[in-house]
Amino acid sequence: MTHLDSLQLILSNERNYLAKAKTAGERELRKVWIAQIEKEIADEAKFISADVEMTDDELLAELAR
Repeated sequence: MTHLDSLQLILSNERNYLAKAKTAGERELRKVWIAQIEKEIADEAKFISADVEMTDDELLAELAR
């Protein structure tokens, strides 16, 4: 399972939890979490599709940002 697969599973679970949320506060919180996960998925997809050659040092520097 890749990191992207894990994020997609988490997103699916959060959407299910949102559908079952009982309070307005819980619904609002889960909507924020879902938006954050969707952004992370978009960033991960962009990272995966990037055709960039990096040295190990460059990769570590990028990950540290």
